[in-house]
Amino acid sequence: MVAPSGPEVKREILAAVSDHTPPALQIREIAAAEFEAVWPIFQAVVSAGDTYAYDPGMTLEQARALWTTPPARCFAATDAGAVVGAYCLRPNQVGLGDHVANAGYMVAPSARGHGVASAMCAHSLEAARAAGFKAMQFNFVAVSNERAVRLWQRHGFQVVGRVPEAFRHRRLGLTDVLVMHRRL
Repeated sequence: MVAPSGPEVKREILAAVSDHTPPALQIREIAAAEFEAVWPIFQAVVSAGDTYAYDPGMTLEQARALWTTPPARCFAATDAGAVVGAYCLRPNQVGLGDHVANAGYMVAPSARGHGVASAMCAHSLEAARAAGFKAMQFNFVAVSNERAVRLWQRHGFQVVGRVPEAFRHRRLGLTDVLVMHRRL
């Protein structure tokens, strides 16, 4: 599935999420060469070991490849020119499952609680619709990440599955993960 892009699509997406976006927040797709601006947030979130199953020792180049190599697309959220969050949008599966999107979101610790994740979720849903996806699925939401679970539910996601002890949480040990889904 090739996602449409260009200024028209980006303007439509920005207009569609304006009600969800904090006033100064801007969200735009970034190129692989721009990923270094996202790296400090990515590294902080992954190294915490409490939400993502990525290797905490992941390098910048590994992270850049994971989040920016097509069909993955990376978006950055900025506030007053500073990157405060990012998300990755991609097909959940290849081939016959590529009509369902998958996304992952990261917010700078200093920007949490200010609507950044909600704005990025709304933006990603519109970007996924514009790209022709029919649904979105999160495969690995740690049950201990209660704030995220509530946020995704507010955006229309439902828990469709629970995988016992699938995540080695840095502090809590083996933790269940949720599979969450919504139609677009």
